[in-house]
Amino acid sequence: MKDKNKIKDLLKARRTHRTRVNIFGTAKCPRLAVYKSLKHISIQAIDDEKGVTLASASDRGAKGKTRKDKAKEVGTLISKKLIEKKVTKCVFDKRHYRYHGLIKELADSARDGGLKF
Repeated sequence: MKDKNKIKDLLKARRTHRTRVNIFGTAKCPRLAVYKSLKHISIQAIDDEKGVTLASASDRGAKGKTRKDKAKEVGTLISKKLIEKKVTKCVFDKRHYRYHGLIKELADSARDGGLKF
């Protein structure tokens, strides 16, 4: 059983590395890094030049009933926070997750909030 988990972790790390090689965030165009657990979803806007988080949003305390509603709310929250800091352009880092379901809802709501990526 341990070997199977090691293989899964290795494959996740490879997928993350493959997407992360081409993505780099700056102060004007930060990297939006998504994290998804079994219960929650969160996102951070990261300036990789300085190694600083510019803004973050999470679904803890979100009022949506379903996980998709909460993901939409997180996308609008991060877009509001970044637009307040006068950042409209960013790079989306989905990590090892597939671009569908919650990740797609979050990205679409961030775009609808005014972010371009």
